[in-house]
Amino acid sequence: MENIARKFGLQINQEKTKYMIVERKNSLKKNKIGHLKIKSYKFERVENFKYLGVTLNKNNNNQTDLQERIKNTNKTYFILQKVFKNKSISKKLKPRLKNTIDKMLIYASETWTLTKTESN
Repeated sequence: MENIARKFGLQINQEKTKYMIVERKNSLKKNKIGHLKIKSYKFERVENFKYLGVTLNKNNNNQTDLQERIKNTNKTYFILQKVFKNKSISKKLKPRLKNTIDKMLIYASETWTLTKTESN
């Protein structure tokens, strides 16, 4: 792999590259390793990160991401209240705007695994 990197000029950015261990349930053994060392590279361990707009975390639950999406969707609806009430804006545009905002909320929902609490 290192030969391929040299051939094509690819390098790992140590500051931007992190790692995370994902578990469905908290394990009894708490792994205290903060960094992963591979050859001359040292990678920081994180408990969550954002990938393609979706917040992933070590417990593999979606609650934080769902709360953030709901908050952002509500904020967007609130900001656009005047637009929805404005009579000079076409009646065709308003449902399209609402549909777009709804899609912000359900983005990546196909990948969610929800508990009963989260689905409520």
